[in-house]
Amino acid sequence: MAASSVCRAGCAAGRTLLRGPRSSPALMSLGRNRGAATYAQALHNIPETQVTSLDNGLRVASEESGQPTCTVGVWIGVGSRYESEKNNGAGYFVEHLAFKGTKKRPCATFEKEVESMGAHLNCYTSREQTAYFMKALSKDLPRAVEILADIVQNCSLEDSEIEKERSTILQELQEIDSNLTDVVFDYLHATAFQGTALSRTVEGTTENIKRLTRADLAAYIDTHYKAPRMVLAAAGGVSHTELVDLARQHLSGVPFEYTEDAVPIPPPCRFTGSEIRVRDDALPLAHVAIAVEGPGWSNPDNIPLLVANFIIGHYDRTFGGGKNQSSRLATIAVENKLCQSFQTFNTCYSDTGLFGLHFVSDALNIEDTLHFAQGEWMRLCTSATDGEVKRAKNILRNALVAQLDGTTPLCENIGSHLLNYGRRISLAEWDARIAAVDARMVQEVCSKYIYDKCPAVAAVGPIEQLPDYNRIRSAMYWLRF
Repeated sequence: MAASSVCRAGCAAGRTLLRGPRSSPALMSLGRNRGAATYAQALHNIPETQVTSLDNGLRVASEESGQPTCTVGVWIGVGSRYESEKNNGAGYFVEHLAFKGTKKRPCATFEKEVESMGAHLNCYTSREQTAYFMKALSKDLPRAVEILADIVQNCSLEDSEIEKERSTILQELQEIDSNLTDVVFDYLHATAFQGTALSRTVEGTTENIKRLTRADLAAYIDTHYKAPRMVLAAAGGVSHTELVDLARQHLSGVPFEYTEDAVPIPPPCRFTGSEIRVRDDALPLAHVAIAVEGPGWSNPDNIPLLVANFIIGHYDRTFGGGKNQSSRLATIAVENKLCQSFQTFNTCYSDTGLFGLHFVSDALNIEDTLHFAQGEWMRLCTSATDGEVKRAKNILRNALVAQLDGTTPLCENIGSHLLNYGRRISLAEWDARIAAVDARMVQEVCSKYIYDKCPAVAAVGPIEQLPDYNRIRSAMYWLRF
């Protein structure tokens, strides 16, 4: 089947810098006022997200924009966090089998039907969510919903397809092991949440993938694919009334009772300040990630922390900008030729998270890069300025708007919000939360989560120069005399 029709996909965002002709101060001021009004009006003119709950607990949510295309999908509140040590990887395995036919549609028939619609069918699995979604013409919404409902309720799980996908997943695991960014983040979860479900990878272990049976996969679906955990989300040229009718027609049969083995809430996970070091001097570059425990999805502290992350910014030596960057840490990295790249992250889960920084460096600059990175954390806790907070708030606003460019990001935003927050949070509300952030709030929230906290550290590669954990821990506060 054509790769453009059925695939497993991720998301990426780009940014463009536009420069216009020079204008007089009066015209520039007028243009700024008009732009501000347009942005404010746009926040309140976004179509309302309509939500309806079916009798079995499944929620139907949509945002109608009148476009000729639409994206519709089923978001399920289950991922590797709900797996045990024995069946870790089952959700990832099931996701692979979703497009290999259903009880109603053999594999060949399934693929031809999707191709004949000109649709794009995608899916992904994370630690707390699984999603199946399709982008198609608006007129094909009924067929798209029927196909998605067939996938989540009637996956065939044929033995021949299971064996084919087993080989594919084992090959993918080898490819993932060669991506050191993925590896270091898996290690970071393993040390930060050691002994809990969040420490395990989404893909599972090689041993598990080799021994998982059809019965194991069927049990996973029967246990976790329940209506109260599901959201049917749609964006684009869709009618909410039609979508609700289609959900009642095709998804009202999804069971809502939990079995004795099912866990309707994620098992608790405890953060531990510790480290994992995997030294390999044969590798050309070291990957290092350091993080403290962050807040869960619904915690209001996320906004000040996101602002703090945009103050630190990101850097890649292959990009332009040089030392003339707004990020202080990026300027230091350029002037001292420290690292190849760095990025901040704020990974949220239902009740916890990871707030930190990941950088790539050669063997001789690890200690200096980490020193300056932790120094930036301490500066945020003690002396973040109004100017850099204002700049970071504008970057955050731009990032939030850019994430909603297209029906697929919109649909994903709707489905994820209903699972994470229980409702769709509007851009106007996000903007109000961002506007309330000031330098004092950034300092207070950063002090709450960063200052004098035990970090989790993961490092892979030629890491002989990585400081001892006690030294890293001692740099999480400043002694002043």
